[in-house]
Amino acid sequence: MTAKQITPFVSINPLAAFKPVRFLKTLKRLQFSGQLVLTDSQGQEWLFYLYQGGIMYATGGTHRVRRWHRNLAVNCPQMLANTLAWRDVLAGINTTDFTNCWEYQLLCLWIAGQEITQVQASKIIRSCIAEVLFDIAQAKDATHQIKPDNSLSSQLPLIDVDEAIAKVQRLWQAWQEPRIVNYSPNQAPIIKQVKQLQERSSTDIYQTITKLLDGHRTLRDLAVQTKRDVVALTHLIVPYVQLGWVELINIPDFATPVGGENFQVPPKKESTGVLVACVDDSFQVRHTMEKLLTAAGYRFLGVEDGVRALGILLTRKPDFIFLDLVMPNANGYEICTQLRKLSSFRDTPIVILTGNDGFANRLRSNFAGASDFVSKPFDTEKVLNVLGKHLKQRAISH
Repeated sequence: MTAKQITPFVSINPLAAFKPVRFLKTLKRLQFSGQLVLTDSQGQEWLFYLYQGGIMYATGGTHRVRRWHRNLAVNCPQMLANTLAWRDVLAGINTTDFTNCWEYQLLCLWIAGQEITQVQASKIIRSCIAEVLFDIAQAKDATHQIKPDNSLSSQLPLIDVDEAIAKVQRLWQAWQEPRIVNYSPNQAPIIKQVKQLQERSSTDIYQTITKLLDGHRTLRDLAVQTKRDVVALTHLIVPYVQLGWVELINIPDFATPVGGENFQVPPKKESTGVLVACVDDSFQVRHTMEKLLTAAGYRFLGVEDGVRALGILLTRKPDFIFLDLVMPNANGYEICTQLRKLSSFRDTPIVILTGNDGFANRLRSNFAGASDFVSKPFDTEKVLNVLGKHLKQRAISH
């Protein structure tokens, strides 16, 4: 999918010059309490929650959940290990007063439980507000609507509107540089011309680039992962974009932890005795798979580290393997290829898990010896169907 480029600005306006931002300053003077809802011409929506003119929280936009994950990773990474538990927590609280802002609810609950500090929460709130302000300024034509709500009360430190604007002003000005102004930090780089890139790059640079530019992570995500400034990182990538070797694409958000997107666990069944392994660096994926598979009667083996996976799988010899395509220190193709060289796993069903369900990935998975391919986010029916299909085929062949 080709990235939708943003029309470049003719002049470098200060952030405060944009109408939605000016309106925020007006609400500060009026000591407004309630919601400010901003909507662009594409229907994209952002929300500011204000109390007596101060900003409680800002959310919405293209990647509401990605933004949340990203800021947790920077400020309190320990909370990312409990993503599946968020659903249970949020399902058990009254969201009448703050129904659209589950992020704020979680921050309040974590502070009450002394799981994070006020300082960590404040950093997350400031960073989320800064990203939302930047995205609204890029949208340019956002219209506004206010929803007064005097029942709101601030449980966390309020952020001053002018302070929030000043925080993002430097990034906003740096992004107006002609080479990058046409792009959004919410876009994800993906390699389009592998051969040209390999021929004209050193081995180390090529290996690094191919691991990072997989089309699954936005420029903002990559900046956090590589601990670089997002502007500097974008300047490194854009020359490859201009050569046509890399493309910046629009990608979807992660699944929201609230609403009707819960993973349905089947009724508990008797054990089949079949051991199913899931090699994935994501705690959420492993935990979800464990709940699903054990309820369906399978024994479960979760493996977090791709590097150690081979040794663990050799020791336990599972009957079926789900294998993540992209992990920090290894990838599914390499592990699958190594497993197929071993007589113990020559006929074992190996299913690749990935968020990028493209023809190139499917082709490469076939070359690596994968039995099948399941795209994320997966559902109960999809997982159980692929399990039943390949276990049945294996039983027939034996």
